[in-house]
Amino acid sequence: MVRIGKKCILDIVKFTEQGAYLDGGPYGEILLPNRYVPKNSNIDDEIEVFISFDSEDRILATTDMPYAMVGDFAGLEVAQANQIGAFLDWGLPKDLFVPFREQFAKMEKGKRYVVYIYVDEKTGRIAASAKIKKFASKEPFPGAEGDEVDLLIAAHSELGYSAIINNSHLGMIFNSEVFKKIAVGDKLKGFIKQLRPDNKIDLSLEKEGYEKIDPISSQIIEAIKTNNGTLPLSDNSSPSEIKKLLGFSKKSFKKAVGLLYKNRLITIHPDKIELTEKQ
Repeated sequence: MVRIGKKCILDIVKFTEQGAYLDGGPYGEILLPNRYVPKNSNIDDEIEVFISFDSEDRILATTDMPYAMVGDFAGLEVAQANQIGAFLDWGLPKDLFVPFREQFAKMEKGKRYVVYIYVDEKTGRIAASAKIKKFASKEPFPGAEGDEVDLLIAAHSELGYSAIINNSHLGMIFNSEVFKKIAVGDKLKGFIKQLRPDNKIDLSLEKEGYEKIDPISSQIIEAIKTNNGTLPLSDNSSPSEIKKLLGFSKKSFKKAVGLLYKNRLITIHPDKIELTEKQ
């Protein structure tokens, strides 16, 4: 089955001086230029190809694959821009077109933008849009809080970074959750922090809860629980007090408490530590 902007497996129907022609179904015979035809190919052989258009907008097959395909969100660099739109480098000889109407502001050559790749209904041609919000899924996220997900950093604002989740949904990483340098177009792993009633999604770059903490931190949590949610220790406690209650050094105690506090699992007071509400 031929799908514009996608990988397809098609049969060779004939050979010419230009290359091999593939069975394109409703699109007729599609040329696979000689430079892409595998050696020792024969009629009826199946070949995996990508279907797009050449510089003269003729349908064409290639064994080269782009950085992203129709239905994908991707961070791509602008190869050139003019008054009608921008052209993105997506790994094929013909650059990917972004109409001016699909840009928030005029794209600049050399900069990277996150776009959604689609087939234009009017022209039938492959294009891209920087207005990614309208292409992100509005359905409830098919997962749970704590799930590990694939993220594509889409944009930066005063609140933080918006990100595409698993190539479908849009979520937010608030600035308070960012502990390393990230940039628009970066691909990285993240976690679902909160699924809101309005279907908005809060993200974290680090795993929440016990999976992130070490054995000493876990021991402190259990000690607090055993002591009705509080523990009469703090930075001001002596090494002997800490050793008596928990059995390890003050240095280890301070390191573990810092990790628990960073993960919002405890609250620190001048004379005690206690579990947060979520614990």
